[in-house]
Amino acid sequence: MTVVSVSMPEELLERIDEFSEDHGYTGRSEVIREASRNLLGEFEDQRLEDKELMGVVTVVFDYETTSVEERMMHLRHEHEDLVASNFHSHVGDHYCMELFILEGRLEEISAFVGKIRATQDTLSVDYSVLPVDEFSQAFV
Repeated sequence: MTVVSVSMPEELLERIDEFSEDHGYTGRSEVIREASRNLLGEFEDQRLEDKELMGVVTVVFDYETTSVEERMMHLRHEHEDLVASNFHSHVGDHYCMELFILEGRLEEISAFVGKIRATQDTLSVDYSVLPVDEFSQAFV
């Protein structure tokens, strides 16, 4: 097996080690391998391919990190054909939340979420996708 060197904050490494111990993993490498497989497989759901999807993406970041808010604005404009709606809110004393409502294909939504995840200093990125046709069938 190939050995890979990865840089990460000490706090994250501590959380990975604790997770590994608490959940019976053999070590941090096993946790990282599983997390990598899960991340890479997230958008490989064949039932979603070639369907019109709706997606919700939630991003949380520290309000003092203006570069994140600026990046979210640029992404919203770069993908205005995909972003149906966008909402910004203040949460607690120090945080902002961006909520994106998306309409598009799996590849487009996957690329958008990937760009958000690649944005430095985001604290949390969460998303869900659903085929639009599931809702139209429910009302027939």
